[in-house]
Amino acid sequence: MTKTIVESSTKTVTIGLDEPFCIIGERINPTGRKKLALELENENFETVIKDALEQVNSGANILDINAGVVYNSNPNPNETEPVLMKKLLEVVQNLVDVPLCIDSSVPGALEEGLKTAKGRPLLNSVTGEEERLESILPLVKKYNVPVVAISNDDTGISEDPEIRFKVAKKIVERASDFGIPPNDIIVDPLVMPIGAMPTAGQQVFELVKKLKEELKVNTTCGASNISFGLPNRHSINSTFLPMAIASGMSSAIMNPTNPDELNAIYAANLLMNRDKNGSNWIKRNRVTTKKINTEQNNGENQEGNRIRRRNRRRS
Repeated sequence: MTKTIVESSTKTVTIGLDEPFCIIGERINPTGRKKLALELENENFETVIKDALEQVNSGANILDINAGVVYNSNPNPNETEPVLMKKLLEVVQNLVDVPLCIDSSVPGALEEGLKTAKGRPLLNSVTGEEERLESILPLVKKYNVPVVAISNDDTGISEDPEIRFKVAKKIVERASDFGIPPNDIIVDPLVMPIGAMPTAGQQVFELVKKLKEELKVNTTCGASNISFGLPNRHSINSTFLPMAIASGMSSAIMNPTNPDELNAIYAANLLMNRDKNGSNWIKRNRVTTKKINTEQNNGENQEGNRIRRRNRRRS
């Protein structure tokens, strides 16, 4: 089985088909979060600290770090993003010891992140675009790290899953030319919103199976994309994730703080025999079970007291 190794200075996470599903926390990302973007522009890391601790405590195995802030004073990301990436990584690494995923569209920010990160981080990302292949794959080889490969190229994102598979294959083959093995490529087959494309779920499940069987790579996705634009998104996400896992998906970039989605993943690990003796499932539910038992015992005690009082009155 293909195994991808991601490390911090003290912890190792193994991503693989026979491993527990890998949860990559997505919250440290200013995209669409105006409050966080403003804080980062002012070098305020209060929300970053909160999100890092909360995600790890909720069950994230890896934290994705994105520094894509558009500064009013200097809108050039090639100058600002590497500096902010370094600061973000230093803040997060001083708080938690999980491996990190360095997330940027700016090659300079990726390299600055690789210089700063401890252990063996995950790089996010390379695409099938020629310019991106030529700038990112040498970094992957130089720093000997795994990389997320997104299945779009110079023509954009195709709605045809066969074309997305061909793009993924192209990236794997080009990586091989640099001496990068398939186990260091984690393909994102691109999850489309099911509200706009009714077959989006089926497409992903079939693509993941094909990527696993033919390219021998691990896979990931932005899990919440599947429910974009629809109500009750967490219910859709928490149903999608176990189905993706059963199809062979080995990780997801997601919000780990939602209990329904986390419970769905832990249950899927148990049902796929990736949770030895059910220990993780039992540990996760021990507090809940203890609470239920306490409530039941309290109820039984209250009922017993009522019966005893009734019997005393009768006597």
